[in-house]
Amino acid sequence: MDKMRLDKCDWLIVCDGRKALILENRGDEIYPNLHTKEVHEQPNPPTSAQGADAPGRLHAASGARSSVEQTDWHDEAERAFLRNLAGRLDAAVCAGETTALTMVASPRALGMIRADYSDVVRKALQGEVGKDLVKLPVYEIEKQLLLSGAAK
Repeated sequence: MDKMRLDKCDWLIVCDGRKALILENRGDEIYPNLHTKEVHEQPNPPTSAQGADAPGRLHAASGARSSVEQTDWHDEAERAFLRNLAGRLDAAVCAGETTALTMVASPRALGMIRADYSDVVRKALQGEVGKDLVKLPVYEIEKQLLLSGAAK
């Protein structure tokens, strides 16, 4: 496994569907020093707490009825949160706040946010790591990823 490389001023984004940490490397590629630049959070209760309606019904012309799957409001809120995060990253790269990004997220969150990457973000993206580390303190994230040699 290759050691992850973060140059000075590169951003490391650690997120899931509810929380995102934007960390900036104030050190160099040999001795990284991650500092929290931004924290984005949204409360996202389970679907059962967000919508109490029973699933809908469809009536066909033949008189048959079938149920419609209930909307997963929890999932929709996670998708909206990650869409907004992708927009923030696009704005940051376009404004010159950073030139390189590395994403660290659960595989599920990575799958969701990839669809919302702009071309600018895709060019700035140095790598992705499929780990859920957002609940760890920054020093532990640094230790887990940079010192343990997580692959790009």
